[in-house]
Amino acid sequence: MEVRQIAKELLHYLGGASNLESAAHCATRLRLVVKDMDKVDVKAIEAVEDVKGTFSADGQFQIILGSGLVNKVYSHMLKEGQMEAATTGDVKRAAMQKLNPVQRLARTLSNVFVPIIPAIVASGLLMGLLSMCKTFHWVEGNSGVFTILDMFSNAAFIFLPVLIAFSAAKEFDANPYLAVALGGIMIHPALQNAWTLGDGIEKSIDIFGLSVGMVGYQGTVLPVLLAVWIMGMIERNIRKVVPDFLDIIVTPFITILVAGFITLVAIGPFGRLLGSGISSALSLIYDHGGAAAGLIFGGIYSTIVITGVHHSFYAIEAELIKNAGVNFLLPIWSMANVAQGGAAVAVYFKTKDEKIKSIAIPAATSCLLGITEAAIFGVNLRLVRPFIAAAIGGAIGGAYVVFMKVGMTAVGLTGIPGISIIQPTGVINYIIGMILAFGGAFAITYLLGFKKSDSSNKNDHMEAISDQPKGKFNLWK
Repeated sequence: MEVRQIAKELLHYLGGASNLESAAHCATRLRLVVKDMDKVDVKAIEAVEDVKGTFSADGQFQIILGSGLVNKVYSHMLKEGQMEAATTGDVKRAAMQKLNPVQRLARTLSNVFVPIIPAIVASGLLMGLLSMCKTFHWVEGNSGVFTILDMFSNAAFIFLPVLIAFSAAKEFDANPYLAVALGGIMIHPALQNAWTLGDGIEKSIDIFGLSVGMVGYQGTVLPVLLAVWIMGMIERNIRKVVPDFLDIIVTPFITILVAGFITLVAIGPFGRLLGSGISSALSLIYDHGGAAAGLIFGGIYSTIVITGVHHSFYAIEAELIKNAGVNFLLPIWSMANVAQGGAAVAVYFKTKDEKIKSIAIPAATSCLLGITEAAIFGVNLRLVRPFIAAAIGGAIGGAYVVFMKVGMTAVGLTGIPGISIIQPTGVINYIIGMILAFGGAFAITYLLGFKKSDSSNKNDHMEAISDQPKGKFNLWK
């Protein structure tokens, strides 16, 4: 089908340009904020040629088109609907207004962590590879090359508060460079390195009668998030009362002074305590729940992915590595991801729908590499039973890796790439877990089968499209 026709049909089934509050597109999907979802014909949209699936998340209705095509469709939608561009901020604010408080919190954490994930993944991958090389005696641990690479691998984790501070400042409407300075204060060399706290706090100082431990926050997440959030509020309120001609001098000076004191005296210790509490609770469940914990977590993870809340888990996983020394959640998530691939492969062999067949194998391959959206929204969820089968497969794999105490040393990598950050003693069991998850989901899907809901013929819905009122669109990269 011609790109122009695809755009025309999509615009019609979306209820016209007047039903679109704002929109954007990423590399593969149209991201739309719809005013009234009752006016959207989802079945007709999914029946449009080249549309690989749809789903709603984070206050947005998203249409999966694939890389390259999405840019062209978006451009033609602008022309067909006579629409104007909006800013990225307009799109985000419009979507956030449709979320409940829990979703807003998850979305905020996602916005903070997703931009810094490449740095964390790169460091984690190198850290995992170095660990394997040292364990299997492939390289000398005291060699010059190993020492340099070790510095490369842990830099992102040592300076994690600075990375988080810069990203969080954009989300909390604070000055990012003041936030970086605040993050630097939290890992200042004058403070005891957070990784040595197992031996106790070495030094405390007296501040206005309060005894404050001279402790750094390397590798922590919650303290710096809270600190930047508070700093943003301080900065905005100071700017309201400071004359414009003094703003450049007075506002940053007072902001960093007040925020720094509050951070070291109150926010930091509270955030560290909160992070340790969350880690301890999860560790307790992990230690005493055993395979049952993996069964439950592995079974529900894909459902959590649908809500978009899973991005907020990066914060919890980073705290686990800091406090527990190992990330035992990520292997479970990995089993759930791989299971979605197993279900999608089974769909490929069972379905006679050529459109679903064309999506299934590429989507399954992505699952093995840790990306599940195409399989979940384009194949399994729309057929229901494969999604349930994948949840069962994920539960089986999750139970196994927990029972075998499989852990990871970093965040961000699942599926086959995740092997690089698995603790060396758990590599074989991690692979076995993936086979169980993939094979279980495949077998259950193949045995249960599925019944695709009858979709309305798109031609029955197509009507002459009148001129639409202008709406707002934005290219969100």
